[in-house]
Amino acid sequence: MQALVYDLGHTTFFFVIKMIDTELLKKYGATEKNYTKNQVVFNEGATPNYYYQVISGEIKMNNINELGKEFIQGIFSAGRSFGEPPLLSNYKYPASAVTTQASVIIRLAKDAFLKLLKENPEVHLQVTQTLSERLYYKAIMATEIASSEADQRILTLIDYLKNSIYKIEGNYTYEVELTRQQIADLTGLRVETVIRTVKKLAQQGTVKITKGKIYR
Repeated sequence: MQALVYDLGHTTFFFVIKMIDTELLKKYGATEKNYTKNQVVFNEGATPNYYYQVISGEIKMNNINELGKEFIQGIFSAGRSFGEPPLLSNYKYPASAVTTQASVIIRLAKDAFLKLLKENPEVHLQVTQTLSERLYYKAIMATEIASSEADQRILTLIDYLKNSIYKIEGNYTYEVELTRQQIADLTGLRVETVIRTVKKLAQQGTVKITKGKIYR
């Protein structure tokens, strides 16, 4: 199944904001659940009832159109939460959440989560920072998708992660954790274009490739 992204303005990906302490979540009644690979956490159009946070594994939020094409909305690994905007705004989920590998997720019922936020202002601020990071990312990537060539799209994504998220200095010091397919999904490009463009960037010395890994 081919994976595409039709609107990066809706995509969220890799935000290194400190997760809510699991003991605090459990104090308010959260429980952990084990998921197998490719298991659905929630479906597009469902009513949000829980706050979700990844303990281990990885989750992708996606849509499947009538032609069977997959549209990636976001990928969330250990330490990330997902699905908060509909939970906080009383909308249905705009995408499904599916595990990409065996995962452990902790979830907290909506009413208990809202109570946690009211009683813990520092956590409320933490959640607000997470959502702000996502909005900022959407803003810069939406501009690139609309107007930039492939090489600029890829570099904007990588530099955002290196400079704004991980805050790593120096040349070739940041190892890109994304696969070529994930880079394609997050920049609106075909994977073949990403592979070709990354090789060109390496030849120019803009990035470095070592054992298949991209360094910036």
